[in-house]
Amino acid sequence: MRRVFWSLSLLAVCMLLTNCGGKPGANAAANANTVQLRSFADITDPAAALAEGNKLLDENDTENAIEAFKRAAELDPNLGEAYFKMGVAYSLLEIEAKHSGTSERLPGDPIPKEEAKEKSNSVKMFEKAVEVFKKQVAASPDDAAAYYTLGRAYNKLNKDTESEDALEKAVKLKPDDSDYQTELGSIRIKLAKYHEAISALKKAVELDADNVEAAELLEDAQAGAKRVDYVSRPDNTKSNSNANANVDSANANSSAPVNAKPTQSNTKTKDPGDRPRVVKDEKPSPPAASKRHE
Repeated sequence: MRRVFWSLSLLAVCMLLTNCGGKPGANAAANANTVQLRSFADITDPAAALAEGNKLLDENDTENAIEAFKRAAELDPNLGEAYFKMGVAYSLLEIEAKHSGTSERLPGDPIPKEEAKEKSNSVKMFEKAVEVFKKQVAASPDDAAAYYTLGRAYNKLNKDTESEDALEKAVKLKPDDSDYQTELGSIRIKLAKYHEAISALKKAVELDADNVEAAELLEDAQAGAKRVDYVSRPDNTKSNSNANANVDSANANSSAPVNAKPTQSNTKTKDPGDRPRVVKDEKPSPPAASKRHE
C-alpha cells in the first residue's frame, strides 16, 4: 500500500514538472525566453533615455530598448530620433517573428485591402518620425541631421524619391560627412541611379577609408553602371544579329529560300533573259573555239 502511495506521489510530481505534456523543462525554456522589461521612469532627461535605448539596442536587448525609447518620446514628444529608433527596434522584432512564422509582414510590405487600416508597430513609428522631422526641417531648414534621419525614415517606408530628396539636402548642408554620402549612395542604388550613386560613394570612401559599407556599395553601383552602359550603347554586333534574325524570319515565311538564290543565279538556265552572274574567278568559255570545230 505504501509502495502504491509513493508511486502515485512520484507520478504527480513528474506531471507537474513536465506540465502534463511529457516535455521536461518546457516551462523553464519558456521562462528563459521571456524578457524581463525594465522601468525607465527614473530617467527625467529625454536625451539620457535615448542614449540608454541606443545602448540596449546595441546589446540586442531590443524589448528594453523600446521601453527606453518610449520614455524618451514621453519626455519629449518632438524627439524624432526616438520614434525612428523605436521603428528600427520594432522592425527587428517583426523580422524575428516573421522567421519564426508568427508575423504578418515586414515594414514596407504591401498591405492587403482587408488590413489596410492595420499597420505594424515599426511602420507607425517610422511614420511618426517622418511627421516630426518634417516639422523640424520646416522650422530649421539648415538642420542637416534632421534631413538625414528624415531621409532614412522615408527609406524604411519605401518612399525612395522622398528619401533621396531629403538626403540630398542633408549632404548639401554637410558634404563632409561620410555617413550622409553613404546613405545617399545607397538610396540612389535602390532607385537604379548608379552613376549618381558612384559619385556619392566615392566621396564617402574618400572621407573615411574605413567605411566598409560605402566601399561595398560602391562596387555594387559600379557594376550597375556597367550594366546600364552595356544595354544603352549602340552595338553593331547586336544590330547584325537583329538583321540576321529578320532575314531568317523572312526566309521561313517564303516558299523559296533566300539562301538558294545565289546558287540559281550562277547556273545557266534555259530562259534566254536569265543571264548567269559573272564570278571573277570563273573563266568564261570561248565561243569562237566552238565555231571553228563546226
